[in-house]
Amino acid sequence: MLVKLQSAALNGIEGNIIRVEIDASKGLPGQSIVGLPDAAVRESRDRVRCAITNSNFEFPPLYITINLAPGDIRKEGSLYDLPIAVGILCASGQISSEKLIDTFFLGELSLNGDVKGISGILPICHSLYKKGLKKAIVSKENADEAALIKELEVIPISNLRETVEFLNNEKDIIPHKVDIDSLFLNNQEFDMDFSEIKGQSHAKRALEIAAAGSHNILMVGPPGSGKTMLAKRIPTILPPLSVDEALQVTKLYSITGLTNKRNGLITRRPFRSPHHTTSNIGIIGGGRIPRPGEVSLSHFGVLFLDELPEFGRDVLEVLREPLEDNKVTVSRALASITYPSNFMLVAAMNPCPCGNYMDPLKACSCHPNKVQKYWSRISGPLLDRIDIHIEVPRLKKEELVSLPQGKTSAEIRESICNARKTQEKRFKGLPFHSNSSLTPKHMRVFCQLNPEAGDLLKSAIVHYKLSGRTYDRVIKLARTIADLEGMENIETKHIAEAVQFRALNIEK
Repeated sequence: MLVKLQSAALNGIEGNIIRVEIDASKGLPGQSIVGLPDAAVRESRDRVRCAITNSNFEFPPLYITINLAPGDIRKEGSLYDLPIAVGILCASGQISSEKLIDTFFLGELSLNGDVKGISGILPICHSLYKKGLKKAIVSKENADEAALIKELEVIPISNLRETVEFLNNEKDIIPHKVDIDSLFLNNQEFDMDFSEIKGQSHAKRALEIAAAGSHNILMVGPPGSGKTMLAKRIPTILPPLSVDEALQVTKLYSITGLTNKRNGLITRRPFRSPHHTTSNIGIIGGGRIPRPGEVSLSHFGVLFLDELPEFGRDVLEVLREPLEDNKVTVSRALASITYPSNFMLVAAMNPCPCGNYMDPLKACSCHPNKVQKYWSRISGPLLDRIDIHIEVPRLKKEELVSLPQGKTSAEIRESICNARKTQEKRFKGLPFHSNSSLTPKHMRVFCQLNPEAGDLLKSAIVHYKLSGRTYDRVIKLARTIADLEGMENIETKHIAEAVQFRALNIEK
C-alpha cells in the first residue's frame, strides 16, 4: 500500500514542502530511505521502529520503502521521524488517512514514542501555510512557536499514541492558540536605565541620535569610562518591535534553536555581544549546515563589538557587506542562502593598547608607532561605514561622587519613537524606513540643504578631508538630528553637530 504525507525541509529562512511517500510491500522485512537523506534521516529507521513497538503498535513485517521527494533537495535532521512513523502505520492499516489532507507533520521521536521539538519550526510553518497547507501536527514543545502563525491550525501532540488516536478520531485535540498582544505587553520592562549613567552627556546625545536614525556608532575611551554600560542600555531607548519585525527575528532564532521555550516569540530587539575570539563564520554565518551568524541574530537590533581592534582582521572585513546591504549571502557547494542583517553596529575600543592615550589623568605608555599600529587593525573602509565616532572620556571625580542625572530611557525612547514615525511617514512605499539607509538618489530628495548649511559642509570637506562616503553620512546624521527636533529642513546647526561626530576619525 502506498501512502503520501507532507513534511518540510528548511532552506535558509524558508521551508520547502517535502512529500514523504511510504510503500509497504511483500518481501523480506526491511526498510530503505531514498531522496538524498543525511545520516540523521537514515538513523530514523531505528528510532521509528522502536517508537512504534514501544507505543504498543505493530510494526508491519513487510519491506518498507521511504521516499523523500523531491529527490534533488538534501534532507537533514530528525524532523522526518513523525511523518515516517505515521506513514508506516497508515500503510499497514492502523491509521485512517482522512485527516492527512492539507496537513504536515514535524517532530523527532524518542525510543519510547514521545515526540520532541525541532529547530526552525516558525519559518517552516510560515512557508508551508503560504503554500496552501492549513494544519500542522507538531510537538507540544513547538506549539507556542508554530501558533504564532495565527491562521494555521496547530495540533500539539506529546507522543505517537496520541497522534494515532487523534488521526483515528478517538481523541479530540483543541488547536493551540497564542495571544501575541499579551506576549508584547508582558515583556517590555528593562532591568537597566539611561538615568543610571553618571556624566557622559555627549555620549548619551550621540546614542540618542544613533538610535533615532539607526546609525552605526564607535565609542573610544579609556577602561572604566562607561562604554559597555552605555552600549548595554541602547535597547532600552529603541522603539519596540512591531509584530512583523518580531516574527522575522523569531524566525532567525528558531533556526538556531535559541527561541524562548516559554512563549516562542522574541518581543525585544536583539542585543548580541560576541567575544572578540569569534570566527568570521560565527559573525557572518555559515558552517557545514549553514546557520545565521551574529549579524543576522542582531536583525532589527544591536550588534555590540567590544574591544573592536581585538577582533581578527578578516572578521571585521566581512562586516562590510551586511553593513552596506542589510543582508548577507552564505554560499556553499550545494546551496546559496541569504539571511537578513539589518542591525545597528555599536563598537567600543580603547584609544591605544594601554588605554590611556589622550587621558589627562593617566600617562600613556605606548610608543606612537604602537598606537598607530593599534588603530590600523581597523580598516578605513570599515570606519567609513560607521556613522558616528565619539570619545568617551574618563569621568571626573566630581561626576563620580555625584548622583546620576539626566533623562530616563522612557523619555529618550519617546523622542526616538517620534523621530522614527517621521521617517516611516517620509519613506512610505520605499524599501527602507530609517535615515541610515538613505541612498544617494533619495538623499537628493529628502536631504536638501539651505545655502548656509551647504557652505558649512563644503568647508568641512576641505578642512577635515572628508571622503565621499563620510560626506553622505554627515548629511544623514544631520537629517536625523533635524527629525529629533521635529524640523522638516536641515539647518546649519544640524550640519555643525553632525560634523563633530566625525571629529574623532579626523584626529586619528
